Amino acid sequence: MTVTWEDLGWERLAEGVGRCRLPGWDCTVGLVLGVGTALVVDAGSGLAEGAGLRAAVRRLAGRDVTHLALTHPHFDHVLGAPAFAGAEVYGAVGLDVVLAHEREPLRRDAVGHGVPAGEAEAAVRALLPPAHLVSGEWTLDLGGGRQALLANVGPAHTAHDLAVLVPGSPEVVFCGDLVEESGEPQAGPDAVPSRWPAALDRLLALGGEDALYVPGHGAVVDAAFVRRQRDALAARFGVS
Repeated sequence: MTVTWEDLGWERLAEGVGRCRLPGWDCTVGLVLGVGTALVVDAGSGLAEGAGLRAAVRRLAGRDVTHLALTHPHFDHVLGAPAFAGAEVYGAVGLDVVLAHEREPLRRDAVGHGVPAGEAEAAVRALLPPAHLVSGEWTLDLGGGRQALLANVGPAHTAHDLAVLVPGSPEVVFCGDLVEESGEPQAGPDAVPSRWPAALDRLLALGGEDALYVPGHGAVVDAAFVRRQRDALAARFGVS
């Protein structure tokens, strides 16, 4: 029996491209399928959630996850990463330092947001720095003519923001928390607000007017939404 995106509660965005919205923090996880490959964008908030995502990809695609891109180093996006053992892991330059040497703040943030202490501790202990660090742009060949462009567009929401552009019709841009639809963009202590509008300008240049923009939290949006959020952030933080 063929399993569809909808059967698993995922949203199909384009041919071989989709996403799911995880419970708890409404965090988006993306999926891009190539020939014999599967790229997951972000990993969820813990080992069990990550394992569930990996199992869902196997059911949907009939293959294991081969690539994992982490959009930024917040707990709800990275703590599931150890569940993807064997996948090639990508992140913006500097993400390796955070995951290797700043684990205690990551654990505290997870527990402070409601992750059980034991689960947060186990996930943080199992974290490994990404093997592949993106300083500018990195094109992944996923086979069968499918490519994904990883773009280091930060600093902005954090010091280490990575976006994923999937060419096609329509083009799909996984934005991480550079864009949020279900609430105002969150600027924590690791944000660089003065650079955030410029990061959104880069997203718009990558995707163009007709792309689908997938926020880290909330519904898929269009270029006009991203532009409005860019202008609101510029006004909020007093930058152009």
